[in-house]
Amino acid sequence: MEVPAELAAGEESSALPAAAALPSESQPTPAKPVQITVVTAQELKTIKGDVSATLVRVEYNGAILGDSSKTDVLPDGTANYNFMTSFECNPDGPNSLADVAQKPVLLTVIEVLQKEKKQKEKTVPLGQAVVDLLPLLQGQCSFKVSAPLYAVPPSPLESLHPEAKGGLEVTVCTEEPLLSAAQLSNGNLLSVTLEAAYSVPEAFLPSGPPHNYMACLQVPAAGEKEFPLLFKNGILKLAGEKEPFPRPKKWSLANIMAPGALNIPESFIVGGPYEDEDGELNKREDREFRIQAESMKRIVWDMEKRCYLDPAAVVTLQKRITQCQYWPVEVCRMTVAPASKGKTSEADKGDEDKQIFFHGVAYINMEPLLCPGVKQIRGAFRVFTYQDNKVFEKTKCQHSVFRDLRTQLHLTKEGPWTPGISTSLSKAFPSKTQKEDKEKITKDKDSNRRMSSVPKIRLSDASLEAENITNLSLEEQPYVEAGTFLMMEIKLDKALVPRRLREDLTRRVEQMIPPRPPLPPRTDGAKKAVEDYHNRVTSIAVSILSECRELFGKQLPDGGATDPQTLEEQKRQLNFELNKSGKYFAFKEQLKYAVVKIVREKYQKTTAFETQEEFQAFLSELYVYLMDQMHVALNQLLFEEAALPVPVLRMTEEQLWLFAREAEVNKDYELASVYHQKRLDQDQRNIQHWLDYGAFRLLLEETTKAQECFRQALSLDPHHIQSLLLCGVVAVMLQHYAEAEIFFESACCLEPSSIVAWTLSGLFYELQNNNIQAEMAFREAKKLLKAQLAKEGEGGKRQISATSVRSPSPDPGGSAERVPEAVEPALAFAALKEGATAPASAPKAGESSAKQVHPDGQSSTSRDGQPAAPSPVSGLSRLPCTIFMKTVEFLMKFNAIQFVHMALAHELLSFQGGPSCAYYLALARTCLLKEDFSKCQECLREAVRIDPVNPNVWAQKGHLCYLKRDFGEAKECYERTISFVEDAADVHFVYLRLGSIYLEEKERES
Repeated sequence: MEVPAELAAGEESSALPAAAALPSESQPTPAKPVQITVVTAQELKTIKGDVSATLVRVEYNGAILGDSSKTDVLPDGTANYNFMTSFECNPDGPNSLADVAQKPVLLTVIEVLQKEKKQKEKTVPLGQAVVDLLPLLQGQCSFKVSAPLYAVPPSPLESLHPEAKGGLEVTVCTEEPLLSAAQLSNGNLLSVTLEAAYSVPEAFLPSGPPHNYMACLQVPAAGEKEFPLLFKNGILKLAGEKEPFPRPKKWSLANIMAPGALNIPESFIVGGPYEDEDGELNKREDREFRIQAESMKRIVWDMEKRCYLDPAAVVTLQKRITQCQYWPVEVCRMTVAPASKGKTSEADKGDEDKQIFFHGVAYINMEPLLCPGVKQIRGAFRVFTYQDNKVFEKTKCQHSVFRDLRTQLHLTKEGPWTPGISTSLSKAFPSKTQKEDKEKITKDKDSNRRMSSVPKIRLSDASLEAENITNLSLEEQPYVEAGTFLMMEIKLDKALVPRRLREDLTRRVEQMIPPRPPLPPRTDGAKKAVEDYHNRVTSIAVSILSECRELFGKQLPDGGATDPQTLEEQKRQLNFELNKSGKYFAFKEQLKYAVVKIVREKYQKTTAFETQEEFQAFLSELYVYLMDQMHVALNQLLFEEAALPVPVLRMTEEQLWLFAREAEVNKDYELASVYHQKRLDQDQRNIQHWLDYGAFRLLLEETTKAQECFRQALSLDPHHIQSLLLCGVVAVMLQHYAEAEIFFESACCLEPSSIVAWTLSGLFYELQNNNIQAEMAFREAKKLLKAQLAKEGEGGKRQISATSVRSPSPDPGGSAERVPEAVEPALAFAALKEGATAPASAPKAGESSAKQVHPDGQSSTSRDGQPAAPSPVSGLSRLPCTIFMKTVEFLMKFNAIQFVHMALAHELLSFQGGPSCAYYLALARTCLLKEDFSKCQECLREAVRIDPVNPNVWAQKGHLCYLKRDFGEAKECYERTISFVEDAADVHFVYLRLGSIYLEEKERES
């Protein structure tokens, strides 16, 4: 039986036998057999209708494991092979764990044609399928898959639909796990996906000799060894439609005849917003360039390489990232000329046919992988011309990775684009092919310069990076000139630095703030239950006496005595009337609850009775006790004169909170403290009462007392998000940074959808100079805000546009995209502090008038757990449109001014067309706290210019005039405020102050 020669192993497996093998430094382990069983093939007739007999070939890692016997195809397209074969997995051999990670089992279904007389049987490949062995590295000893079968085109020039038309049922098993328990728990799996190179140089043309576009990344293994991951055979695509999302990732196999079999099962490139990417070119100014580049000429790989990292290699990987955060990814183009008819030696052929051109490098920032819980990096990375000195300066790599691969790739020279750069690869003169390429590139550049109608795409910061390359002119930097960038993804199966678990964070919070113990059992419960029973009996007795007076009041004799017969008749008539009217059953329902309380509190009986005798005995005892207590209550009613109860004036929680707020704004802080403490006396287990009191203490800059209040709130509920955030804020103010990190991380873990929690975490990490985690936190908050705005729909968008009107040159990209990166926020913070961001201090009480309310104190929070309305000096817009303004709104309602300054600094950096009305209102409030009236007036002037119909702006301006004792101007501002259809956030204090002005002017309105 003949088998086609093209089904033999491909060249890649033999070219780079150790390209991705990461050998273990541990003791050698014996080989473990991996058994592969091909059970059945299904729907073969959908590929070819007249197929009658087939066999299946199993290949792995370039070696043919065996062929099954010829099997007839059943009428339904099924073929039962039951073919079993195996290979040995040896950590030190050809089939290592790294091979299992990245190389699948290749299955080829071969049609056996009917032989003619005196001829051998002929075979034709029918379809191919692949089986991923990754489950064996995830602890499984056996698994069963239905591998999709893709048709093989009849000829290389023909193409078939990429969808699978059949399937192979395959079972893979091992006698024992390939990984030990230590390897499974401490090892890791690294996968690198090279998607495409966009905005490639104009010299990359599909015409001329064929080229092989390659990229390579070195992965450190245990010890000092490094192994390259080589991506070959990039496809040059001309300008046209963008690459679709999602699209499958591909295997790096060379012996695949069915194109669909190159797709890795259940592994896709999904894409995503530019702002959510890591790397470069993810800012707003890069959006237009990215969109255009994705539809222009590009090189597409869509290839994934995997590496198994043993525990020693994981430690080495983490150590290398710590030593140098940037890793080089080298790219090049290799010319592969057709075979010459002349007599040329093999060495000359290698020299002429395979040379490096356009040698470039991209720098991948791997440091995010050292952040807790981070397992993936995906983004765009600019490509620069490769220079040994620049690469060594940034990555500590002493030479090009292609120098180590020159034996496998038969490389001896480097192309003309890197003269004098890599001395180890550029000693020879350019060959004829190189000269032809250079002449062609020069002509192309001249023609491109003449095409004035083609618009130039500006790449942000590209010129700045290009200035660093001093020994090459722009003409010798094709990647920089074209703005080339790579799209890559680096992913780990487990994070190098695990994130703390939710249970661990909760435990550490409870260690710092023990939960409040439960309330002690009540000792007066039985006494109160009896008193309630007496009151209920008395109430019913009074009702029955009133009923008797209505029925028999006129029938009583003058002497007051009634004969027994008449008395019995009246008793029957009373029972009839009570039952007829339903009052009898109402009285029973009234007594029922009182009796239940006696059973629970007096007898402490809450479980069922075991026997009927026990139940009857309890009923008898209860009946006697209830009758005795009924007589006690009736005797007190008939023969004792009860004293009239003294009315108790008890204020509600809402009243106490309002009185405390009015005392705050009147600068009577002692009275405000009394009202806050009365609220706590009424209900010490109300979290909001403690938060309000803590906000009041922050107003007075008593940070330690505020911390005690917030911790009391957290002790009532360790999962309360606001309490966690406020504990973190005061911990930062007290410079307890380790505790603050735990609080912020717990808040993000317990409520990952909280925009404020992620933003505060980012501000904290930025304060610690941890810019990577700060950027990641801001990005997560930005993503949540965009999702929230999208969920709100068009109505929400109209609201946002009405409340965030910009000064000229509005931001066209949407409010959610104005979130800045963690880039030099200290500059804006310093500028902000110069104007009006000093910490708020409690104003002097002597400056206020006893007859007037001066509400420039801080607001606290409402009783329902949500932040209260802003105080009179607030000026927040009706709906904050950035993550920082949302955070400012939260912080100012709890008087956390230090974090307000940091958030406003970011807000100042984030605008393209100028700060928003909400920004100026928040800044004006901080100015009032500092009593910097001139700066406050400037901020309000800008706010009025941006949004003249915002009632909060005019209310804030009225407060400023009122504090300056310009009552005439304040009156006009207040009257304008209340003339709007929508009320200001602090309209209560607007009415108070306007009323005080009217009283001063003796103008009373009806």
